Amino acid sequence: PLISHSFEVACRITCSWIGLYKMVTHSVDMKFATVFLCLCLVGFGRGFGPSPRLSTSRAFVLPSSVRPSSVLFSTNEGEESDDPVSSSHSKISEYRDSMPPNRDKAEVSQMPTSVAATTYVPTNSVPSKIVRTVMKFGGSSLADASRIDHVAHLIKDQIALGNRPRAVICSAMGKTTNALLSAGDFALEGRVNVDALRTLHRACIDNFSFGPNVEREVLALLDECEDMLNGVRLLQELSPRSLDQLVSYGERCSVRIMAARLNQIGVPAQAFDSWEVGMITSSNFGDANVLPGSAEKIKEIFDRRVDPSVVAVVTGFIGHDEQGKITTLGRGGSDLSATTIGAACNLDEVQVWKDVDGILSCDPRVVPNAVSINKVSFEEASELAYFGAQVLHPIAMQPAMKKNVPVRVKNSYNPSHEGSVISATKDPDRLVTAITFKRGVQLLDIVSTRMLGAYGFLSTVFNEFERNRLSVDVLASSEVSISVTLDKKHKVGTEHAILKDLEACADVTVKNDRAILTLIADVGRSSEVLATAFRVFFNLGIQVEMLSQGASKVNISFIIKNKDLDDAILHLHSCFFEDKCVVSGLNDESIELEEELTGV
Repeated sequence: PLISHSFEVACRITCSWIGLYKMVTHSVDMKFATVFLCLCLVGFGRGFGPSPRLSTSRAFVLPSSVRPSSVLFSTNEGEESDDPVSSSHSKISEYRDSMPPNRDKAEVSQMPTSVAATTYVPTNSVPSKIVRTVMKFGGSSLADASRIDHVAHLIKDQIALGNRPRAVICSAMGKTTNALLSAGDFALEGRVNVDALRTLHRACIDNFSFGPNVEREVLALLDECEDMLNGVRLLQELSPRSLDQLVSYGERCSVRIMAARLNQIGVPAQAFDSWEVGMITSSNFGDANVLPGSAEKIKEIFDRRVDPSVVAVVTGFIGHDEQGKITTLGRGGSDLSATTIGAACNLDEVQVWKDVDGILSCDPRVVPNAVSINKVSFEEASELAYFGAQVLHPIAMQPAMKKNVPVRVKNSYNPSHEGSVISATKDPDRLVTAITFKRGVQLLDIVSTRMLGAYGFLSTVFNEFERNRLSVDVLASSEVSISVTLDKKHKVGTEHAILKDLEACADVTVKNDRAILTLIADVGRSSEVLATAFRVFFNLGIQVEMLSQGASKVNISFIIKNKDLDDAILHLHSCFFEDKCVVSGLNDESIELEEELTGV
């Protein structure tokens, strides 16, 4: 129906131009030509309205689709529910929950709004050492006009220092993604309003006095977004595919504003939607994967079409599937966009700019004396991210790992700090790299009540976990018992199906309010690590309910009660990172371990 409707509109446009041409050249009777032209123009005006043929189809084309990108809403066969509005609200809620915790994080500290401007370094006078990079900036770094100005000048300064950003990856400004998700919720309830989004983006445009082209392009995207929300209001449904398109407007507006600001301060830049540089993904809307063939396509486009002297400002987090539909990359999306481009182009480094001095030894909200770690291996960084640290998501690191491209985490508020480098190697002299944790987990102790043997017992238990779609964080097992922790999103209550499914072969004890405390450490020296850790636990009277050290060669995890977590972290950090470890000996006499445990 959409193709037929588009063909009809094209025919009317053609007829209108024929009528105009004949009237100007006087090749036909003027009265006939005038009447013919008017009729065609009336038909042309109606052609952009909803086509009658579409009313019986499974698609809806937005009215007033005179903008560059038409929006197609579709309902997926086999996915209908009795209440599409409630279903769509649930999809938005799930989408919001799946976002990285710091994606729309507001800044809490007052930082300078700009850095000292420097002169853009021309090609014939560049520093002797050039580092080809991809630079990625998250939403908090681009929260408003002052932050965009700060980042633009930061990029300019980095160029002067010898960094050559082949691409700059941008997230949506500030809390734009959350605002778009909320707008989707309101549209399902019959209200469409994008005034707050217009205000945020127009404020940037007005603040920088951009030319009419930039303003027209950004506002056209917001108009298209509003049209899409009107479609949601009429359909009373928002499919995962449409939801991906909805949230994409944040990144698409952001890159156009950033590229315009860079050009204003003398850094040649051009905005690109990620699919324009080859970012092709699967069709798993909301959590798409970058397809293997994307790397070759990205390299070809950057080599042949993107001028090396121009900074390509590219949307993070989004892509196109093979049918040309907009997708989002899920957890770690913008970081994944950066590492994918960096690896595909064989660049020297991927730089991820955050609001801390690289990777810290612990969460500074728990340990104020947390220190920056200058070097971390990919494996260590993956474990840190998995257990809750705000580092790159493990999926985002995969392209860099495969091509051995270092990833540097830097502070956009303190650009002179060297940050932390994530690479294939780690510091061999360091005993413990970092301390991380997860609060609010559940501990399940599962003890066999039948003589199944280890193989039969384990297979039975994990088949039930799979059937109930429960994922395990930490595990310890013996022939007749298993202890596992479940993430807080998988709450097992007294009536949960897993308990009934396992009662035929095991007794299950559920313990709530537990925490995972993880030491990212050199497991080859685990005896040294465990000796110090258990001295601390003994001194504090903390009972370790489970210990896991296994497949990963870089982490040792302890399960303790939530209430004991903060004390344990503070004392362990003091021992491993602050060269001060005061514990009680077994004879209750206070002893001080003066050995240098960290090498930091």
